[in-house]
Amino acid sequence: MTVVLKQKKWLILAVAFALIFPFLIPNNYYLHMMTISFIWMIAVYGLNLFAGYTGYLSLAHAGFFAIGAYTLAILTVKAGLHFWLSFLLSCLISCLIGLIIGLVALRTKEHFFAIYTLCVGYIIYLVIDKWDSLTGGVRGFIGIPVPANIGPISFQTPVSQYYLVLFFLLLVIFVMHRIIYSLAGRTYIAIRNSEDLALAIGISTMKNKLTSFVLSVFFTSLAGALYASFIRFLGPDISYISVMFDLLTYLLVGGIGTMAGPVVGTLLITFLSQQLQFLQDYRMLIFGPVLTLLVIFYPQGIVGGVIRWRARQAEKSSNRQAQTAHAANHFVVARHSGNEKQVKEG
Repeated sequence: MTVVLKQKKWLILAVAFALIFPFLIPNNYYLHMMTISFIWMIAVYGLNLFAGYTGYLSLAHAGFFAIGAYTLAILTVKAGLHFWLSFLLSCLISCLIGLIIGLVALRTKEHFFAIYTLCVGYIIYLVIDKWDSLTGGVRGFIGIPVPANIGPISFQTPVSQYYLVLFFLLLVIFVMHRIIYSLAGRTYIAIRNSEDLALAIGISTMKNKLTSFVLSVFFTSLAGALYASFIRFLGPDISYISVMFDLLTYLLVGGIGTMAGPVVGTLLITFLSQQLQFLQDYRMLIFGPVLTLLVIFYPQGIVGGVIRWRARQAEKSSNRQAQTAHAANHFVVARHSGNEKQVKEG
C-alpha cells in the first residue's frame, strides 16, 4: 500500500509539473523541445507495448510513425478533408497497414522477426522517398495545417499545441496502464516470458501478438500525426532507420517493459542531445559507450534498475523482520522454559 501511495504521489507531481511547465519556463525553445519530447514518448509507448511487454522487437515503427504523419498530411492538404477526420483516418489506415504486415511478419520469431521488420521499415522509407507525386519525395511535404479548433478552443499558439500533445500523452499512458494491468496485458507478458508455455495453457499467441502489434502501431501512428501537425513539414528522413534506433535508445535507457521508462528515457536523451549540440556528429562517441555500459550493467534501463533495487531493499527488509521475529520468538520460548524450571525447583 505504501508503494502504491508513493507511485501516485510521484505521478501527481509529474502531471502537475507538466501542466505548469509553460508558466515556470516561458521560453519557446524549451516549450518546443518539451512538446517534441511528448510526441516521441507516445511513439516509444507504442514500441514498448510490443517489445517490452509482448517480447517481440519491431524495427519498423519509424515507418509506421511516418505513415501516420504522411497520411495526415495527404488527407488534409491534397484531399482537403477536415483535420480531425484526417487525424482519425491516419491512425486507422496505419493500423490497417500494420495488420497486413503483422499477419506476415508474426509468422517469424526472434531475430528473424526483427530482420523482417527492419526490411519493412526500409521499404516504407524508399516508398516515401521515391513516390514524388504523393509524398513530395526528397523535397518534403509542406503546408500541413495546425489542428482545427474544437469549439472555442484554438491550437494556433505553441502553448495550446503543447497542452494538446500533453493531453494525448496522458491519454496514451492511461490506456497503456489499463491494457498492461488487464487480462490482455497479462497474456502479453505470458507470451513474452514463454510463448511455448502460453500455447500449452491454451493462449492463442498469434491472435494476441497481432492485437498487441496493431495497438502498438496505433500509438506510434498517433505520434506521427501529432508530429506532422506540430512541425508542419515532413521529409523522408522521419522514416529512416536512424529514427528507429533513436526510439529504441529512448526505450532501452528509460527501461523496457516499464510504465515510466519511455518518459524517463525520452526526456533524458532528448535534452542531453540538445546540450551536446556543439559536438554535432561526435555526440555518438559519447552516447555509444554510455548506452553500451547501460545495457551491460542495467539491462532493464534506469526505471527497471530502480525497480530491481527497491525489490532487493524490500526483500532485505523482509528478511530482517523475519530474523527479528524469529529471535523474539526464541527469546520468549527460552524465557518461558526458564520460568517453568524455576517453578519446579521451588
